[in-house]
Amino acid sequence: YNGCLKCLPKLFILLERNDIRQIGICLPSCPVGYFGVRNPEMNKCTKCKIDNCEACFSRNFCTKCKEALYLHKGRCYSSCPEGFAALNGTVECSSVVQCELGEWGSWGPCTKKGKLCGFKKGTQNRTRESLQPPLAEPSLCPPETENRT
Repeated sequence: YNGCLKCLPKLFILLERNDIRQIGICLPSCPVGYFGVRNPEMNKCTKCKIDNCEACFSRNFCTKCKEALYLHKGRCYSSCPEGFAALNGTVECSSVVQCELGEWGSWGPCTKKGKLCGFKKGTQNRTRESLQPPLAEPSLCPPETENRT
């Protein structure tokens, strides 16, 4: 009449309300909007308690927000906090850190019009690697190549 009262050790019990009646259901994983809590006595599905959260990892850490909201550090917001932005069409706020570049390499050989050595006014160049690609506008990044006479 009341459904399950206890589940097998690997399953979670979900208590569904139907007016004043509760029905227990045994599930291999908790449905969206709930998270699983494992205990020696019985594993339970517990409802997410975070505002505007669609799926959560624990009582106070959201993993997916309701539509048109942005996820930041386990919470849902109507827009990303200052210094953060939802990049590449995602709904997760990421730090708007500018690109990070490595150390400069050594200067290359002196060249002029693509030919090596023996020129008084040739140029040398050197490069550096991008350690973190630009998250926002690539033109805001410092140069990755440099030339000198």
